[in-house]
Amino acid sequence: MPERWILNASPLIVMARIGHEGLFSDLADEVVVPRAVAIEVQAGPATDRARQALTAGRFQIVVTPPPPAEILAWDLGAGETAVLAQALAESGWTAILDDAAARRCARCFALPVRGTLAIVILARQRGLISSATEVLQALKGVGFHLDDRVIQDALARTVGERWI
Repeated sequence: MPERWILNASPLIVMARIGHEGLFSDLADEVVVPRAVAIEVQAGPATDRARQALTAGRFQIVVTPPPPAEILAWDLGAGETAVLAQALAESGWTAILDDAAARRCARCFALPVRGTLAIVILARQRGLISSATEVLQALKGVGFHLDDRVIQDALARTVGERWI
């Protein structure tokens, strides 16, 4: 089954900050960015790599269906809401989200969800990067927030790397 991903702003922004925004397209067969997410990213500075990637057409921007009341009730941001509305409307898509509340919402609707940590680990498993640890250290250096214990456990269980 093909990998089809719907990107939220934060994974796209942090991966772009370290020059790894291309991993999304390298790992998935199809990657889309909801219009609400694109608006959020394009509000950033002109020098922002995520904004530049969208402007260059590296990701398809899609208009998402109106979110159902059950998703609106979660009171998430516009981007997270659009990602979840798209994933709910069309089966076979994985929501790429880091926001904890949005991830809980996705699980409540039984929607597939991955975060930036999972993307990095998958890239390492598929040989697209030589070290998940180095990429995660770079992400933390640009403001990516994730508990060190979570990173350490994920690395040890999946790719046999150690977190420093």
